[in-house]
Amino acid sequence: MRILHFCVLILLISAAAYVYEIKFESTLRAERVAKMRVDVQRERDAIAALRAEWATLDNPARLQGLARRHLPLRPAEATQYDPLTRLPDRPPSATQPTPTDAIAAIIESNDGPASTGSVTLPAKSR
Repeated sequence: MRILHFCVLILLISAAAYVYEIKFESTLRAERVAKMRVDVQRERDAIAALRAEWATLDNPARLQGLARRHLPLRPAEATQYDPLTRLPDRPPSATQPTPTDAIAAIIESNDGPASTGSVTLPAKSR
């Protein structure tokens, strides 16, 4: 009977140690998940801030003001246009070479036996 009690006591101690190990590991994983959630929220906040900054920088009114201030562009005037009669003549059209059928040329030039890619046997073994 004492041996059975001793075995049960050892089994209970090992079960308690295993349960403690599982609880400790789950606590560590829960802390890791909480830290990852904080990181994800921080990244989402950074993305939102960058999108807001991009929207500010991409504002058409802001870009138009910058273009007026820094670019020497002016609206086109009527004197800058030429009449259509001053356009140069159309260049002569180049004649296209007639397309040749490459496969037909190979077939016509090779009048010998058709090669199949196989290795021919030497003359002695025939």
